[in-house]
Amino acid sequence: MRIAVVGSGYVGLVTGACFADMGHEVVLVDNDEKKLAELRNGEVPIHERFLPELLARHRGQHIKFSGDLQAATRESEVVIIAVGTPPTESGDADLSYVESVAREISGGVDEYKVVVEKSTVPVYTSQWIRTIIMRNGTDPALFDVASNPEFLREGTAVTDFLYPDRIVVGVESDRAAEVMRQLYGPLTSGWYYGRGDAIPRPDAAKVPPRLIITSTKSAELIKHASNAFLAMKISFINAVASICESVGANVEQVSDGIGTDSRIGPQFMNPGIGYGGSCFPKDLLAFRAVAKESGYDFRLLEEVIRINEEQRHRFLRKVRSVLWTFRGKRLGVLGLAFKGGTDDIRESPALLLVQELLREGCHICAYDPAAMERAKEVLKSGVEFAGDAYEAATGADAVLILTEWEEFAALDLERLRTLVKYPIVLDGRNLYDPAVMVKHGFSYYSVGRPAALSEELPARAQPQKRERA
Repeated sequence: MRIAVVGSGYVGLVTGACFADMGHEVVLVDNDEKKLAELRNGEVPIHERFLPELLARHRGQHIKFSGDLQAATRESEVVIIAVGTPPTESGDADLSYVESVAREISGGVDEYKVVVEKSTVPVYTSQWIRTIIMRNGTDPALFDVASNPEFLREGTAVTDFLYPDRIVVGVESDRAAEVMRQLYGPLTSGWYYGRGDAIPRPDAAKVPPRLIITSTKSAELIKHASNAFLAMKISFINAVASICESVGANVEQVSDGIGTDSRIGPQFMNPGIGYGGSCFPKDLLAFRAVAKESGYDFRLLEEVIRINEEQRHRFLRKVRSVLWTFRGKRLGVLGLAFKGGTDDIRESPALLLVQELLREGCHICAYDPAAMERAKEVLKSGVEFAGDAYEAATGADAVLILTEWEEFAALDLERLRTLVKYPIVLDGRNLYDPAVMVKHGFSYYSVGRPAALSEELPARAQPQKRERA
């Protein structure tokens, strides 16, 4: 099929590349000429596994880049809206970009099209898109609007798209439903998975995926409700972790006992310093705003948000309790992205913690495998950026692990012990076994587990064996 994807941001770029790999003809539309030129030249603006390979495979063939939305609309059977919907000051989703795209699409609808909203939007957005397109002179018989929410996790977005748990499509006509079935046919038929050059299948993926057809309103609510529920699970286990710390229990054991219940499951039950990124914080605020407009006081969402914010402050208090004072302390920080596998620092709890520590007078030496360039745009002073984790830890009064990158879970602890000033590790992601850390001479503090203490002698001030005169 011929597809136009409007927006070359995170969702749009992954969506376009994956549809191209499924065999469709894709034109990716953006009004940023600089970004389009970079994409045409082979640059990849985001850190995402498999995305560079897909763009290199299909650039100039199954995927092209354009700044002309009306021309792309005329050439396409399906037009996918994947522009940003940032939060306003009140927490509502800013839909001005979606509206602008809808107005411009209207000038290119000369035969039947399906306009698909893929951006995360509140309920009724599909109705408004249809209204805006008609207000600008388009015959209502020439188009339908569908809702097709994305469920992509940063770091695994490509495999999430090509091996989804489910595909949700909201439509109001049989004709639109049939077009969307054709769009996802390479996945639902299993054809894509039989190809020798298909992106590797994740271990837990079930193929082919289920296609769920709903109304547009239901599809819009499914996206917000899904993210709200997942955020609630994270805040719940973080609240349980706080109780574990108070009574001396181990949250990993508690989480295992909870997660093995098939009604609950183990996903999103890992405690830490809170969720972040471009989805959960924004979507919870937007969903709360939708509920308020509908006359429902969704106070549970407010508590989920409060617990998440408090989790970061609890970790900061833990660091203070270990170091006593902050001013002048040198801290090695491992991780700046909001999660491992991405360079996204939006609403990153790691970045927010670094900013708090800087305000307290700490000197920070930080390392992140992918997010440092983006972080440098935010952290203008007081931060030294290291070339690797060991350089960040050199001479540190304490090492803070703030993002769950795989390489941070596989550090050479013997080497690390010789580099730090004091053998203190505060792990906001619970990457290590406390007993292993103590065995290597560290005092180790994590989330929801008892502290594991060594003698805490300075690494470079170990007692030396005296030679006899």
